[in-house]
Order: sequence, then structure tokens, then C-alpha cells
Amino acid sequence: MHVPTLIARKREGEELSGREIARLVEGFTSGEIPDYQMSAFAMAVFFKGMTPAETAALTQAMMESGDCFTYPTGHPAVVDKHSTGGIGDKVSLVLAPLVACTGAWVPMVSGRGLGITGGTLDKLESIPGFDVHVNLADAVQQLKKTGVVMMGQTDRFCPADKKLYALRDVTGTVPSIPLITASIMSKKLAETLDRLVLDVKFGSGAFMRTRADAEALAASMIAVGKEMGVEVHAVLNPMGEPLGRAVGNALEVIEALECLEGGGPDDLRAITLDLAEKIAGGSRKELESLLDDGSARQKFDTLVKAQGGKPGDLPRLAEIHQAPVVREVIASMGGVVEKMDAGMVGQA
Repeated sequence: MHVPTLIARKREGEELSGREIARLVEGFTSGEIPDYQMSAFAMAVFFKGMTPAETAALTQAMMESGDCFTYPTGHPAVVDKHSTGGIGDKVSLVLAPLVACTGAWVPMVSGRGLGITGGTLDKLESIPGFDVHVNLADAVQQLKKTGVVMMGQTDRFCPADKKLYALRDVTGTVPSIPLITASIMSKKLAETLDRLVLDVKFGSGAFMRTRADAEALAASMIAVGKEMGVEVHAVLNPMGEPLGRAVGNALEVIEALECLEGGGPDDLRAITLDLAEKIAGGSRKELESLLDDGSARQKFDTLVKAQGGKPGDLPRLAEIHQAPVVREVIASMGGVVEKMDAGMVGQA
């Protein structure tokens, strides 16, 4: 394979074969293809895009660049959720244990904060002792016992994605729908899922600023899922304002705990249920009951204990992470807050 010719063909908008894309990813992952050539390829994709078949091929090649989850015969349905990121977005903390209560397995491989958006791993690590570094074998054993694991990406989990994203980050090619799709879906499909729900955000506090862009990304990810035999749903949610009332790692865990106990902000509960009912085995009413009767909170405590934390620390998170400076801001006049810009809050 002559890599410069392949790059030139993509630069001219030609469609590459699945085999050509697979060999490109294999060579890049092994170090045979240098960073500068892969950067040129990413730039060609940025300007010329990819067909659905090309995007699916790139996703599969990146997924197969490392290890994937394998499960014992007769396992329950394996499901997960992915959010494209937002301000105050702590939905995963509620949804994962909630859906696990229905009998499904939830192997949630999450990321850290990116740009102004918070990361699920950072939030979990605000719980003293919580270990997000779990290998795949231990993750499957935990799924057998608890039905849920929330972990970070291991070195052997989609290594091609990790290498390619590092290049995209420094070459201005992050906002490419085919490359975003392949990055997200390669990691999610490496979990060997039956069902996946996507929480696609748009607005000032999201990477997709317009609904049209969010719809295009959702359609691209759904198409890849269909191509690879996974049932994928997408729910579009505005991110013009922060989700819930709290922004910040420990604060968001505290708010998630409120939701797991049947309380919390109405918008957080509603979005969690909207997403969960797409992949869970139960109805929305059953999911509401699992929140209200304490089952979901109990499952979260089980998760925390399984990954090295102490459930007894959860009620003390505000005390453990007390801010060094607390300042009350008094309004200069009476009135009603009509809008709060999520992007500005994320930058604060």
C-alpha cells in the first residue's frame, strides 16, 4: 500500500475500501506509518468527509486495534450510554446503576474532561478510594457480581483511537463528524454491546453548537451501529444551560446521589429516564420506581464498594471536598434569572 497515493485519493474525495482503511489504521497503530502521514489523512477527511461505509470501516479498524470485551455464554443484555459532553452532565452516574437494576450489564468505559465539559472519571475519582483503572478480565468478573462497572480506557482498549485523537488535537481536525463518530463508536462497540443510547448535546455548552450539527453526528453514529449490528438510539438534548443545579466533580456526584434517592433536579431525572428507557429491560414506570425506592442508590453503593471506595463516605462528600473559598454573591436588584449560559459556566 502506497500511503501518499491513498492520502491523495482521499484529498480528491475518492472513496477508500474497507481493506485500505484497515491497513492504514494497522500501520499507524504499529508505528509503521508516521504521524505526519496520518495527520495528512485526518486533514483530508476533515475537508472531504467519508461515506457511511468508510466511517464504519474506520470505526471497526480502530475497535479491532486492541482488546474487546468478551462475555460468557448466556450473559444478559449488554448495554451502555454515551454523552457527547456538557456542563453539569452527571447523567452517567445515575443511569449506569439504574439500568443495572433491571438485570442488564453495563460496562461503561468513560473519559475525562475535554475542553469545558466535565468527565465521568474525574467525577468518580472525587469519591475517596474509587479506582477507575480496571482491566477487562476484572471488569467482566465485576459485571457478573454487580451488573455494572465504570472504568477508564486501558492501554489495550482502542489504542488507535488514543493515538489518532492526540494528532487531531494538535492539527485542528477534532471537529470532523466522521472522525468523531469513529472515535466514539470504536470505544463503545469494543464493549461488545447489544444496545447503545447516545445523548447528543448541542448549544453553547456542547461541542455541537447547532441542532443541525447534532442531528448529523447522531445520524452518522446510528448508521455505524447499524452497519456493525448494534441497536443504537440517539436522543438530542439542548446544552444552552447547565444540567441540574451543580457544576464541579464532587458537587455533581452529590447531586447524582440525590437523583438516585428519588430526588434531585427535575431535568436531570427526566433526561436520565429518557435515555435509560431506550436500553433498559424495564418500562419508564419501573425505572422511576427503582429510583424512588432506593434500589438504584443501593446499586451505586455496591459499585463504589466493588471499585475500592467506601459507601459511608458518600454522605460526607461536601465535607471532604469543602471549597477553600465560599463567597455569597448578592444581586444588586430584584428580578428573575431567565437564562444561564452553559458555555460561560463551563469556562468559569
